[in-house]
Amino acid sequence: MKEAIPDLIARFRIKHGLFRKELVEAQVFDLDQFGCVLKTDKIFNPGDTLPLDLVMTMPFDNIRAKGVSGLVTERRKHCSNFFYSVDFNISESPQPALLAEQLERIREVVGKKQSLRSRRSGGPGRRSSPAT
Repeated sequence: MKEAIPDLIARFRIKHGLFRKELVEAQVFDLDQFGCVLKTDKIFNPGDTLPLDLVMTMPFDNIRAKGVSGLVTERRKHCSNFFYSVDFNISESPQPALLAEQLERIREVVGKKQSLRSRRSGGPGRRSSPAT
């Protein structure tokens, strides 16, 4: 199983009755231009729409993509949690160009962080110095 993307969470609200809402934070395990994979103990069904915010924690100012409409396309159970494949529908946003830009910025930062982590841990792509 892949690890969660560091410093990136998805936030969304779930209605409980007429007046009560719960704020849920879910770990993000995969992210590309089409969608993401979330892990949470909340139950959703394929076909459900999740209005979510992606938040990348940064030292000075967090990067946010607010109001992302996500369509749940797949659910997989893992222990007491579920992994959800969520497809983004950027066109449903009031400002699709801005949202696409925010998502691209988050993907760029995620890529840079993963590259740095890989180099630090001696992961794939690390070159060893030639023996003398």
